[in-house]
Amino acid sequence: MSRREQHASLVSGASTERGWAPAFLLLALLWGASFMFIKVGLGALAPLQVALGRMVFGALFLLAVLVITKDRLPRGRAVWRHLFVAALLLNTIPFSLFALGETEVSSIVAGIWNATTPLLTVSVAMATLPEERLSTERAIGVGVGFAGVLVLLGPWHGLGGGALAGNLACLCAAVAYGFGFPYARKHLAGRPESVVSLSSAQLLLATAQMLLVAPFSGPLPATFPLGVVLSVLALGALGTGLAYILNYHVIRAAGATVASSVTYVIPVFSTIFGVALLGETLTWNQPAGAVVVIAGVAVSQGRLRSSRSSHLSRDRRASARGRP
Repeated sequence: MSRREQHASLVSGASTERGWAPAFLLLALLWGASFMFIKVGLGALAPLQVALGRMVFGALFLLAVLVITKDRLPRGRAVWRHLFVAALLLNTIPFSLFALGETEVSSIVAGIWNATTPLLTVSVAMATLPEERLSTERAIGVGVGFAGVLVLLGPWHGLGGGALAGNLACLCAAVAYGFGFPYARKHLAGRPESVVSLSSAQLLLATAQMLLVAPFSGPLPATFPLGVVLSVLALGALGTGLAYILNYHVIRAAGATVASSVTYVIPVFSTIFGVALLGETLTWNQPAGAVVVIAGVAVSQGRLRSSRSSHLSRDRRASARGRP
């Protein structure tokens, strides 16, 4: 199979392999744990230093895979230009902003903010991609989702001080993803290069971008606690490098629709890690807001309609066979 055919199988959503559930759960666990790793890394490093470390270890992991599989980096100026923009929108900006946000808000809240990404992606896609049209279902879903954002913010508690800045940083990180995914879909999804090749190049460019600004975030700490080092290493190698590969494995094995539903599970893991391992407090409006946000995402993506249709189809088949 050529690299073009391999890449097509990754992005087509065809169910060509079985056993995707363990990879799906591991992906949700790694992305949910990423917010805990960020919080631990901030114990000794500045936010931009955490983001830089994440990119360095993620890039090294993917480059190692690239060497093992005897693949190569993309060639051609055009693809590198698009990868530069994708790196900015999908790595440099959101990684930095989530780390900045977690200096003021809990890893739980940051994980819930990440769940708004599909809402923002739908909004941007409808504005920038001609084939993505506004429907009543999408409009309702986006409206419900942003109502969940208000519940998450809890304006009745007051929005002054650092908490507001932290929430806005996490929101802006999700907005960057919202612009980045449609851009990558438009300019990179049809490329002949493998996922590992494109992801490696993207993280290399993101690392170069961060190297331009990270030195201005302050001096390095005098000592590097083992927990901080291991957290940043895991954040990069597992939460970024391995997670990229797992994500596309799920897309290939179960389809893009199933893969995108990982969004619903990530806040569960980020909340478990935040409460159980970091001792963070959980207020009622945080899970309530997350539920409303996820409901909005489901409506905007047509998940509820698809679920009803599948149930009706099963009922019809059961009736035709003469059994419940």
